[in-house]
Amino acid sequence: MPRFINPFTDTGFKRIFGQEVSKDLLIDFLNDLLVNEKQIKDITFLDKELLPEFVGDRGVIYDIYCTTEAGEHFIVEMQNRQQANFRERALYYLSHTITRQGERGADWRFDLKAVYGVFFMNFRLEDIVHKLRTDVILADRNTNEQFSDKLRFIFIELPSFNKEEAECETDFERFD
Repeated sequence: MPRFINPFTDTGFKRIFGQEVSKDLLIDFLNDLLVNEKQIKDITFLDKELLPEFVGDRGVIYDIYCTTEAGEHFIVEMQNRQQANFRERALYYLSHTITRQGERGADWRFDLKAVYGVFFMNFRLEDIVHKLRTDVILADRNTNEQFSDKLRFIFIELPSFNKEEAECETDFERFD
C-alpha cells in the first residue's frame, strides 16, 4: 500500500519543504513566487522556535524559518483551518523577525535584511477579494510607490486555485 504525505498537515508540510534533504524544493518554490524579482541560490534553515526575550513576552514557533545567502529571512507557514486574526498573526511574525535584527547598544546601525512571510491558507481570508495570491508590501497610500522593501507578505489562498492539472502552465501552479 503506497504512503503519501499530506502537505496540509504541520508534519507533512514540514517534511516536504522544511528539511535539508528537500531544501532545493523550497528554493525552487520561493524562486517561482519571486520570479523576475530575485533569485535565491541557497538557504539555511534556522531554529523554528524563537523564545521570548523577556519574561512574560510571547515566543513564536514557525513552520519553516530560513535565511538566504543574502541574509534575507523567510517565514513559510501552512494554516489548514480558519483562524481568527490570521492577518495580525502574520504581521506579528514578520515584525518579530524585524525587531530581532536590531543591534543592542547605543549605536544602532539598522542594517535590516528583508523579511518575507509566505502563508499558505487552506481557507479564505475574510473581508478581502478572494484570489489565489495576495501580495502585501509597505507602500505610499496615494502614489502606490513602495516605501520599504524590508517587509513582504505573500498569502496563498488555496481554495481560490481552480485549475485542473492539464491547465497548469507554470511551476508555481503545479506546486498548488
